Amino acid sequence: MQSVTLPVIIQGGMGAGVSDWRLANAVSRHGQLGVVSGTALDTILVRRLQDGDEGGHMRRAMAQFPLPEVTARILKRHFHEGGRAEGTPYIALPLYKAQLSAEREQLLMLSAFVEVYLAKEGHDGMVGINLLTKIQQPNLATIYGAMLAGVDAVLMGAGIPREFPVAIDALVEHRLATSAFDVEGMPAGETAHVVFDPAAHWQGQPPALRRPMFFPIIASNSLATVMARKAGGRIDGFIIEGPTAGGHNAPPRGQPQLNDRGEPIYGPRDEVDLAKIAELGLPFWLAGGKGSPEGLRQALDAGAAGIQVGTLFAYCEESGFAAHFKSSVLSSASRDAVDVLTDPRASPTGFPFKVVRWDEDTTDWSTRERVCDLGYLRSAYRRPDGTIRYRCASEPINTYVAKGGKVEETEGRKCLCNALMANVGLGQAREDGRVEPPLLTSGDDLKQIGAYLNGRASYSAADVIAYLIDGDAAGEQADCAAVAEEVL
Repeated sequence: MQSVTLPVIIQGGMGAGVSDWRLANAVSRHGQLGVVSGTALDTILVRRLQDGDEGGHMRRAMAQFPLPEVTARILKRHFHEGGRAEGTPYIALPLYKAQLSAEREQLLMLSAFVEVYLAKEGHDGMVGINLLTKIQQPNLATIYGAMLAGVDAVLMGAGIPREFPVAIDALVEHRLATSAFDVEGMPAGETAHVVFDPAAHWQGQPPALRRPMFFPIIASNSLATVMARKAGGRIDGFIIEGPTAGGHNAPPRGQPQLNDRGEPIYGPRDEVDLAKIAELGLPFWLAGGKGSPEGLRQALDAGAAGIQVGTLFAYCEESGFAAHFKSSVLSSASRDAVDVLTDPRASPTGFPFKVVRWDEDTTDWSTRERVCDLGYLRSAYRRPDGTIRYRCASEPINTYVAKGGKVEETEGRKCLCNALMANVGLGQAREDGRVEPPLLTSGDDLKQIGAYLNGRASYSAADVIAYLIDGDAAGEQADCAAVAEEVL
């Protein structure tokens, strides 16, 4: 155990590739917790390689991966000197199967290692990785790869990551780890699991690892209690996310109701009792609508160790959003011409999903042909013969129904997997010459970002940090650090 001063500001782990290594590195250099997104890192890595690896950053980090034969294989298969020809589709990875192959596990390990290695490069600050519990199969191998690069914290939301504190304890010792694998239609009393064995990937002695901190992202007191008392392994703190945060939101409790915009209505039952959270004796950070000096001060007054901030970082110069999307959204925001809709139908997961709408957006989703060729958000189901297959409410409707899905579940669904790749400039090119459309997500704070811009066209991660700890909050920086210091 060592004394660790926890950060006042945790940068949100956003989207796929939005919270990339550049953003996390910039935040960590300024003494806060930079966080890389762990979502779809295997696809992101191979697409960066197919685009020629501008600047050589992927290859520089890959050269440090402790399994050089894996690096050599991935480079041979996916690196294109000079990049793809314009309009050439990316070579896609195979969709996940119920049991991942050793090669796919190694690609996950490598891609997480690369992202964390680059985020930690050149400074001694802390770096975390954010994962979605809902995307179950990649998580163990991704965490292990991040640990090989010395990740300092693992953040997990979009589900109940109950098994992961124990799994991390196993991974730090290179032991077999398991986590939940939700399969619809399993016989009563039977469960499925994701299994990852680090020993299968080493011929010699593996390197010594350090256990990262573990921060579940929660939206209720009951989940906090379950994680603190029944997870079995060490919890180092909570991130408490409200419904104003970007990306996937927890659905409202009780009978679903929609407002006149078609958005879920949240009420008192969805509010977290912070006094009861404090009684659990663990530090916590508030997320969603707290991205201001006032938000930081309010969080500290409520007993929090600080705040997690997404939206302001998402549109800074270092974030992974494609530059033309950032400039377009910020230009619209400066004219008060942006909106954020909490769409209960967009995500195939069934979770509400925040969608950015702005006056310069020309995307027409009605013209997109349904295709499911990335598959990160598919759901597993068991067929009568015992085999496990997958379906997604965003795939072709006839295909989904043939797999036992209900046609009404397909209404309004969008392909988030392909859209998230498009958001960061890695959208797939289709045979008809079209590139997959984007679907940007942000917290409700985006509607106030015009005032923050104050005439600027862009800003840096350092600007965000200075803004958050400046003004009325500046005098509380020392107190904040003192409150956050814990023996871990």
